[in-house]
Amino acid sequence: MNLEARKLSFIQEFLRLQNEEIVSGLENLLRKRKIELIENDFKPMSIEQFNSDINQSLDDSKNEKLIKAIDLKAKIQKWS
Repeated sequence: MNLEARKLSFIQEFLRLQNEEIVSGLENLLRKRKIELIENDFKPMSIEQFNSDINQSLDDSKNEKLIKAIDLKAKIQKWS
């Protein structure tokens, strides 16, 4: 059974549930598992990358490659 078929089967079974405790338990399990997966994929930045980013930011500041927050907000408002 492929993933799509398994998900559909799960949804059908889920919709038949009448017990709020089971629904709450499944919601909690899903929430916790998603957090675990996100945390497992998280990789901290190396010191070298951190220092490189700081140096790039300082160079951008010296070369006036900055935008004021108020100007950025105005640009963002024009996007939609």
